[in-house]
Amino acid sequence: MRGRIAATVSVIGELLITAGVIMALFVVYSLWWTNVLADREAERQGNQVRETWAKSPSGPGALDTKDGIGFLHVPAMKNGEVLVKAGTGSKVLNEGVAGFYREPVKAGMPWDKQGNFTLAAHRDGHGAKFHNIDKVRKGDAVVFETRDVWYVYKVYADLKQTSRYNVDVLDSVPKESGKTVPGRFLTLTTCTPVYTSDYRYIVWAELTRTEKVDAKRTPPTELR
Repeated sequence: MRGRIAATVSVIGELLITAGVIMALFVVYSLWWTNVLADREAERQGNQVRETWAKSPSGPGALDTKDGIGFLHVPAMKNGEVLVKAGTGSKVLNEGVAGFYREPVKAGMPWDKQGNFTLAAHRDGHGAKFHNIDKVRKGDAVVFETRDVWYVYKVYADLKQTSRYNVDVLDSVPKESGKTVPGRFLTLTTCTPVYTSDYRYIVWAELTRTEKVDAKRTPPTELR
């Protein structure tokens, strides 16, 4: 009898160890390997966008939205350039890019005279482009690069935790950020706390100036 109990305990122990190994492999896949795959795909798509831009014989010209509308640069996040595409569904964001909202509130574009350029990206896995969003501080620069213009924003407010159903943060005039009149805003959104999707972390910025892109694509001083 004791032998049977011991054998049963041994089998259960082995099953638990196996389950633990499987869980560990899943975590590695979710938090590391998906980053590798997403970064590769994002780089491929980003190169494709830049090659398309470069084909213009006169240098930077009209905006091309076929594969992506431009690149987001947030020095405080130390995540390099982030390709921005249309949509915020998992199919888009899992490619290691940021996406602009088309619903539930349609994003304004940087070149609009007024509006809120609202973006989302993963915080963990699949490129984790906004993983270091908590490093962004008031006064930090956020730069959006299109084919022909640099849009330079300055962070003025954040919301470290809010409901994932709080769509007011995407309004054209984001009143939760303290703004009451129309302007040219940018909003970054991602999941929080880290490794969960229970809530949303929000960063707001406002356009301070624009710079025309020269033939050498010299970045604004904030990125040098």
